[in-house]
Amino acid sequence: MLQAAVGTVLAATAGAGVWAWRSPDTSRPASPAREQESAEEPDDQVFLHVIAHPDDGLFFMNPGLEQAIRSGARTVTVCLTGGESDGRNAPRGSALHHRVIPDRPAFARARVNGLLAAHAQMATGDPESTWDAEARTLLRGFQVEVQTLRAAPQHQLVFVELVEARAVYQPRAVSLRGLWLGVVDSIPTLRPEGSPVQRQFRYTRDQVTDTLTAVLDWVRPTVVRTLDPNAVHSGKRPLSTPDPRLAGLRYFDHQDHTASAHFTQAALARYWGQGSPAPTVVENYLGYELGVLPGDLDPSTVRRKAGTLDIYGWADHRRCADPAGCGDLKVGGSALNGSPRSWTRSTRLRAPGSNAWVRPARDGRLTAFAVRGGAAYGWAETRAGSGRFGAPHRIGGDLLQGQLHVVRHPDGTLQLFGSRTVLPAPGVDHHRELVTARQNGTGPDGVPAFGEWESLGSPERDPVRTLEIGFPAAVAAPDGTVHVFVRTWDGGIGHRSGPHGAQWSPWGLLEGPAGVGTLKASPQIVDGIDACVDAGGLIHVVAPSVRTVQHWVSKEPGETPRPGAATGLPEPGGPISIAPLAGGVVRIAYRQSQTARVLIAERRRAIGSWRVSGQCERAGGYGRVALAPAGSGDRMVLAARDDAGDVRVAMAQAAPKPWQRCRLAHSAAAGVAHDAAGRAVLVALGNDGRLYAARQAKAGQTAPFLGWRGQTGRPERTGDASG
Repeated sequence: MLQAAVGTVLAATAGAGVWAWRSPDTSRPASPAREQESAEEPDDQVFLHVIAHPDDGLFFMNPGLEQAIRSGARTVTVCLTGGESDGRNAPRGSALHHRVIPDRPAFARARVNGLLAAHAQMATGDPESTWDAEARTLLRGFQVEVQTLRAAPQHQLVFVELVEARAVYQPRAVSLRGLWLGVVDSIPTLRPEGSPVQRQFRYTRDQVTDTLTAVLDWVRPTVVRTLDPNAVHSGKRPLSTPDPRLAGLRYFDHQDHTASAHFTQAALARYWGQGSPAPTVVENYLGYELGVLPGDLDPSTVRRKAGTLDIYGWADHRRCADPAGCGDLKVGGSALNGSPRSWTRSTRLRAPGSNAWVRPARDGRLTAFAVRGGAAYGWAETRAGSGRFGAPHRIGGDLLQGQLHVVRHPDGTLQLFGSRTVLPAPGVDHHRELVTARQNGTGPDGVPAFGEWESLGSPERDPVRTLEIGFPAAVAAPDGTVHVFVRTWDGGIGHRSGPHGAQWSPWGLLEGPAGVGTLKASPQIVDGIDACVDAGGLIHVVAPSVRTVQHWVSKEPGETPRPGAATGLPEPGGPISIAPLAGGVVRIAYRQSQTARVLIAERRRAIGSWRVSGQCERAGGYGRVALAPAGSGDRMVLAARDDAGDVRVAMAQAAPKPWQRCRLAHSAAAGVAHDAAGRAVLVALGNDGRLYAARQAKAGQTAPFLGWRGQTGRPERTGDASG
């Protein structure tokens, strides 16, 4: 049994967290005087990061990557390609670039050296901290380069050294993408200069998957982080090539990023199928698409992220003993450019998180649902209002991705909605689809039991297009009709409905909002939608776009929503969460772009227009802000990730109260609700794969949250719905 964290979460504060404290921002309030001890133990967390090129984790996974490293937990990063590019280690666009003689093995080694320095800096504060290199066999007949940080041996880097595509989107048969699509039977490695691996290898598609499966079995991670498996198309002219398997849509992201994520998904499916020792949480990070989306990080986090990239990029031209070079000069000094839409200024998860993964069951007990090991799991309070959750119960599902969205029917029963990836197989196209499972009973410990998972398909018929659909948001209208919404591949909103969550209508599209601008052919709607039913029975849908918040609302109770008037709200830097209040009022919470500040906006039914009604004290962070009613009237509770990767929680009424910091590194978005006694409850899925909960000492706007309590008991398998 996990022990309850002792004490009360520190008094209300918006002080910067440890991560940002190391690069202070004088515009912020002072750091808190005292802090709660984290409920997690570093030894219970193991992180595996799978990237395509040496700088991918620094650009796309930070600040989460550094927070994992600094936690003291075991962290392993696997780089699949050598990242040899054109072999010229010189700044792009400089006069020197074309005068440098191409040397791909040397440039690959320079990038390895830069990554070693950046990771050493994150782990120890010393970029010159010593690494020990070895050639290791993970898959019989093959060797990879493994680097272990001597001062922190729980931190390792693995280099598989496969050749890279050497182009962002131009078709290349000899590439990870070509191998994934079956265009070539194998691809070679490119041995970086000075590698302890003494010869070249050739990998088939199965051997790449088997290698990653072997890494999973060796590391036994609790959290796996990959690049984006669901890249978004750019709208530019499709690719043409003599081989139709390489033709098709052009994407914002690098083809190596996408293929590396696909191989990781295949390895995870194989690993889980072998009966992995513990369920794994998976997070997927956006890549080059960040360059056309609003920046979502606060300035101090951006500066720190850029500083680490400059170490990797050898911007200080520090001396080193390796003639190949100490870093990647294509990056050094240019990580922080003037564009508000650059890779350095954002960190986004492909799955935007759910604002509806904790809900009361029919008997008043709070229940929570999450994806671990590709399957759905459920937890229930030991009794209504106890604030303590029992052991997780496996509900089932197969290759589920992201967080689950839970709908509560008028009769108190629950229904789960999620997104599932179907990997390619003989006679089966690679595609994604929405799935749902309805409650059909209750287990002896109060965890709802569910029937078989049902496919809801996709608003897209083309399997390739289905890979770009978003993640579902759903509501139950007062008459029992369930409505489900999802972002489509071209930036619209798809919609299906069914009485009592069954007998579904065909997929349709919501009417598009008027006057939506686009930026460099980016989609109109960015994923991160949410939906609710207001006190009058009207259905609301909200979504972020590249300029503002979009809003749909039904004209009569239960009707399909139609575009509302332009909100005029500030540009969002991430997902939107919505919750209903009394009198037909609805409130939303989201992060403003470029500042990460949490804004609260509301729409009054009588007026029909939106206004920003409050803003929270600065806390940094990124991702979805959880939002839910907290009792009667207009009381609300919010939760968000801060710049240290921990959870912040605040009550709000006319205006938000100060943040309380709850130290817990966690996956995806936190969840909030109120319990049977009217107390606000905060839940989060820790990076150890366990559920944690914190509740108020008593109901009310000023009552503090007590310390985290971990789940009790051992996992059980019950109420298993087939996938």
